[in-house]
Amino acid sequence: MRRKLLLTAISLCLLISGNAQNWDIDLAKSINPHNPNSGVWKAVSGTTFVTASAIPTGTFIAALITKDPELKKKSYEIFATFVIDLGATALMKVTFDRTRPADKYPEDIFPYRSTHGKSFPSGHTSMSFAAAASLSIQCKKWYITVPAYLWAASVGYSRIYLGMHYPSDVIAGAVTGTGSAYLTHWLNKKLFSARKANHPVTLVNRFE
Repeated sequence: MRRKLLLTAISLCLLISGNAQNWDIDLAKSINPHNPNSGVWKAVSGTTFVTASAIPTGTFIAALITKDPELKKKSYEIFATFVIDLGATALMKVTFDRTRPADKYPEDIFPYRSTHGKSFPSGHTSMSFAAAASLSIQCKKWYITVPAYLWAASVGYSRIYLGMHYPSDVIAGAVTGTGSAYLTHWLNKKLFSARKANHPVTLVNRFE
């Protein structure tokens, strides 16, 4: 099942990583105004890396204060998620080498600031969805999960509004970030399962 999901994600990325199709650039044009100077969307976009850094750091500090080993493990897993996400995003940017929409369509897309980096996938979106997915995995509370995903979706929208990415870049970023969180969680479970198998706890051990 996980292999099928991974293959589906890879196929999706390959499908939308080529030259922008009509729907892609048309949707970007409809969202990106001639003068994308909204302070709201600039602020939303700017929260990405600050929030992503604060989540594992805050969780780790809370674990130290409460002396909670499980919470500390969660902070490590969240941090590992961001490491995997950053690596995957960087690798994909180099592999697909997609030109940003404002560089390819200078008369149609108007970025809020000059930039000439690689477009696919959106790093801001990837990071925000990695954060949201990590929170949903570690804290299964709707009043945390729902706002987290709404924030992540807002970051993705802001990147299109600000003229920095195609919608397909944002979709791929969301897939990459979410996938990184679930892959990290799966690997973490496998790692601890292997440790338990190598160091079984028996009744004799418990009473020695």
